[in-house]
Amino acid sequence: MQSIADSVFAAVEHIFTAVQSFVWGVPMVLALFAAGLYLTVGGGFVQFRHFPLICRKTAGSLFARPARDESRPAQGLSREKKISPFRAMSAALAGTLGTGNILGVATAIALGGPGAVFWMWLSAALGMMTKFAEVALAVHYRVPDGKGGWLGGPMFTIRRGLPDAFAPLAGVFAVCCALASFGIGNMAQSGALSSQLDAAFGAPKWACGAVTAVVVLAIILGGIHRISGFTQIFVPVLTVAYMLFGVAAILLSIDKLPAALRDIFAGAFGLKAAAGGGIGYTLAQAMRFGVARGVFTNEAGMGSAPIAHASADTDSAVEQGFWGAFEVFLDTLVICTITALVILTSRAYSPAAPPQGMTADAFAGIFGDAGRSFVALAVAFFAVLTIVSWSHYACSCLTFLFPRNASRAVFVYRVLYGGAVYVGAVARFDFVWTVSDAFNGLMAIPNLISVLLLSRVVFRLLREYKTRE
Repeated sequence: MQSIADSVFAAVEHIFTAVQSFVWGVPMVLALFAAGLYLTVGGGFVQFRHFPLICRKTAGSLFARPARDESRPAQGLSREKKISPFRAMSAALAGTLGTGNILGVATAIALGGPGAVFWMWLSAALGMMTKFAEVALAVHYRVPDGKGGWLGGPMFTIRRGLPDAFAPLAGVFAVCCALASFGIGNMAQSGALSSQLDAAFGAPKWACGAVTAVVVLAIILGGIHRISGFTQIFVPVLTVAYMLFGVAAILLSIDKLPAALRDIFAGAFGLKAAAGGGIGYTLAQAMRFGVARGVFTNEAGMGSAPIAHASADTDSAVEQGFWGAFEVFLDTLVICTITALVILTSRAYSPAAPPQGMTADAFAGIFGDAGRSFVALAVAFFAVLTIVSWSHYACSCLTFLFPRNASRAVFVYRVLYGGAVYVGAVARFDFVWTVSDAFNGLMAIPNLISVLLLSRVVFRLLREYKTRE
């Protein structure tokens, strides 16, 4: 019986490994890249031509006087239920900021070489339009949650925007998102958190897991309003702190910056390998890991972040879409670039260096033990932000799947989710990561189908907005 069980488990593991390889392999990477290119061209290159407008309507709006009376509920929302566009973006950005921005960039450089950074930039530039489209659709097709707030995301976009024949895709997305939340949004993050704190401070992993689980439960039991309130405070603070620390590290090694930039552009097109005949392989590796890691960090095309954006108190789907585009810009083109340049201007990078500690070694090479401690704390705080945001994604999906028993399903989920935080911190299950990665990648398929089929709606919303503005 044991041998039969082992055989069954091995077969299941093989299936999920194959699915994981496909959804994070070249076909999906090319599909995401092509979707971003199509939406960019169809949208009139809005993220490039109107980037100043995007900045003015997003970050710039934080310093402008409100255009309307904030005491007046918008679209029927009660005052205490209102979530500002920035607050919604903070919750979404919290879900994308995480280990990918700090540790994932090192993996891309280790596997794809410095040239992977260029393709990460390009995927993010096109991904700005992909994120814009999926966020705009999520706001356009969202529904009231019955409590004065909003529910939205790819599952509602598919159900309300596409013919009934596509309805099963909404359920597929919701199930995959709920399952993926335990892996990529939870245990992978708590595992990185405990490992970094253990390495930097000698903190026991069980203690890290227990404290993190308690903190996460205290936040997520309050729902999207407590989650968005928490992320609204910590996302800006942590983002600015990491940017300042990273820029300081780059400036202290400014003499190595020109060489780092040359390596990025030369590696992007395999120029260094041309003489040896390895240009094709080098170019393929740089493209694959650069684009894949860019998508992993900003989640453009995955469909998760629009769930948070859909809760925003806004009358404009296009302007909330601008927040989505700005989110990709900040996440990848700013924060990931800072990480990459710190690594490439330090002595931490070499083709043979393991990626796990590369970022910490880079900061430590400039700031000593303080640099290593800073990276550990940054990973820890960003991990917590990711964990709490992914819980909201999954709860929205469960509400969609079980509308009559949503409260019970959400409560059970949150308890299990808190327990998974502890499990992820103290143990490592490679099979769990494989399954969660597979479901995370599978989310992109129904989401991309809906975004592409409804692209005309996106382009129409843009045209109408331009006419008004």
